[in-house]
Amino acid sequence: MPFPDAPAALTHPLRRFLLALLTLLAVSAPARADKASQPIPAATLALMTAKGTNAAAPILLRAYKRDSEIELWKRNGAGRYVPIKTSPICRWSGQLGPKTRNGDRQVPEGFYTVAKSQMNPNSRYYLSFDIGYPNAYDRAHGATGSAIMVHGICSSMGCFAMTDQVAGELFAVAREAFAGGQTAFPFQAFPFRMTAATMARHRTDPNIGFWRQLKEGSDRFEATGEEPVVGIANGRYAFQALKDPDKEAAAQALHRSETERIAEITEEGAAAVRTTYSDGGQHAFWAHRISQGFPVGDISRPEALAYAGQEVVLIAARRKPAPPAAIPESLWAAVIGPGTPFYPTRAAYRAPFEGGPAPLFASAVVRYEETLPLFLRAALDDGLAPPAFADPQSKVELVAQR
Repeated sequence: MPFPDAPAALTHPLRRFLLALLTLLAVSAPARADKASQPIPAATLALMTAKGTNAAAPILLRAYKRDSEIELWKRNGAGRYVPIKTSPICRWSGQLGPKTRNGDRQVPEGFYTVAKSQMNPNSRYYLSFDIGYPNAYDRAHGATGSAIMVHGICSSMGCFAMTDQVAGELFAVAREAFAGGQTAFPFQAFPFRMTAATMARHRTDPNIGFWRQLKEGSDRFEATGEEPVVGIANGRYAFQALKDPDKEAAAQALHRSETERIAEITEEGAAAVRTTYSDGGQHAFWAHRISQGFPVGDISRPEALAYAGQEVVLIAARRKPAPPAAIPESLWAAVIGPGTPFYPTRAAYRAPFEGGPAPLFASAVVRYEETLPLFLRAALDDGLAPPAFADPQSKVELVAQR
C-alpha cells in the first residue's frame, strides 16, 4: 500500500505532500464538475412560479450598459415573455455605442442569439456563454472581434462580467431552458433603457441613428411580449411583421407613440447630453459590496470606475413657455369665479349685458378668450362704469391693521 494507515508512514515529506495533493484533488474536482450543474436558486424558481412560468420555459435576456443590469425574462403559459428578475452587472468596458473592431474594449449593442453550443462550462472565468457577436448586422458593417461573453469574475475586456454567483445562476437558467426544448435564446443588448426620455436626452449623440433602430425592436418587444424577428435590410435592423394583426398593430402603435413622445420632450426643451466613460462602468450595488470587502475576483481597471457615466451637456435644458391661453385661462377663472374676491365685480358688470345679443357673463362657465375681449371692448367704449364696493377699504389694509 502506498499510503498505509500507520502514522509512521506519513513522516516522509514526499508522502505527506502526495497525500495532501490527492485530498485536494478529491475535493476540488467534484466542485469544478458540479458548478455547471448547480440548481436554479429556490427564490428564483418562486419568482417564476409567481409569473406563471417554470424552469423549463424559454428565456430571453436584456442587457443595459449604462444601467449596468441584465434582465431575465421567461415565457409564461400564455406565450408572452414576462420579467422575472434583474441582476446587476459587476463590470463592463468601453463606451456607449456598438462594438466595431477587435480590441476596442466595446461591449456590443444589438440583437443576438445564444445556442446551446455557445455555453462554456469550462470557462476560466468560472462559467460563461458567448452572446453571438458578431451578428449579421455587425458583419454587414465590417465589425470584427469574437468571444464576447457573459461570465463570472469582475473583469471585462468587452464582456458582461457578472461575478461567479450571478454568472452561475444565469448559466443554470439557460441550461434548464435548453433542457426544456429551447434551441437558442435571444440576448438583447442596449446602451440604456430605451425610454422616450432617455432617447430625447441622447438625441445629439453620434450613435442616435443606430439607437433608433434598437428602439424600434425594443418597442415591439415591450408592446407584445414576443421575441422580435430580426433581419437586416439596407444595412439596418429590420423587424418582421407579426402574424397576429392585433399584435402587429399594437407594436406599431407603441413605436409611433414613443416617437411622438420623443419629439414632444425635445420640443419642451429637454437637455441633450453625451454620456462618457473612462472605460465602462459598474452597478452601484457591486461598488458598495466591494467597498465592504465582498470578494468579486480581479476587477479590470478599477481606477476607470471613478470616471464612469460622466454627462457632457451639449444642449442646455430650457423651459418652454406655456401656451398663451393656458395660464390666463386658469388665472381668469380664479379671479372672477364664484367665491373669489372679485366675483362681486363680475356681478356688477353683468347687468348691462344681460338680454343683449352677446351677454358677457350669460354662461356659468366663463372662458378667458371669449369674455376678456368683450370685457375690454365694453370698457374702451365707456359701456362699463366702475363697480361700487360696499367696503372701500381693501383686505390688505384690514390685515395690516391687525
